[in-house]
Amino acid sequence: MTAAVAAETLAWVTRAVVGLNLCPFAKAPLVKGQIRCVVSDVGDAQALLGVLRDELETLAQARPEQIETTLVVHPRVLVDFADFNDFLDDADRLLDAMDLTGIVQVASFHPQYQFAGTEDDDMGNATNRSPYPTLHLLREESVERAVDAFPEADKIFEANIRTLEALGPEGWATLQAQCRRDAQPPGNEP
Repeated sequence: MTAAVAAETLAWVTRAVVGLNLCPFAKAPLVKGQIRCVVSDVGDAQALLGVLRDELETLAQARPEQIETTLVVHPRVLVDFADFNDFLDDADRLLDAMDLTGIVQVASFHPQYQFAGTEDDDMGNATNRSPYPTLHLLREESVERAVDAFPEADKIFEANIRTLEALGPEGWATLQAQCRRDAQPPGNEP
């Protein structure tokens, strides 16, 4: 299951995040093989904090040319979005405790992601909807460098909303199905 979860997550990065240009900064690390994707099979939030600590240490110690960013995918824990959202406070406290605030940030992606003030079926929520609950560890320095190099960075969110609204629910469902198919080993496609 771990390999399939990683494969589907990376297919989502390829097809949605990069393919739809939801994050113009994601293509280079993907092409260069600098995205670390770790699938955790832990079953509770406390154990996930341990995994997160380990991955924060790994990212902080690695050279960006080796690991630019890390996806911590955890399909067995925090499957309810409200629980996941509450856990983000724990993740921020961990960053503080490790003296990594301002060095690494944690972005959040979840299959049920919902921005405050939106309806569940609002297409804008798809900007942060991943196949599985995922914590994305980003180097602050890399984010700042990318934003400086991309003058329209403040318009990314609005552009993403337009892209996803044009895609619509049917197009999003098709893209998700493509990601699941991409994750199938050759000869096992449905």
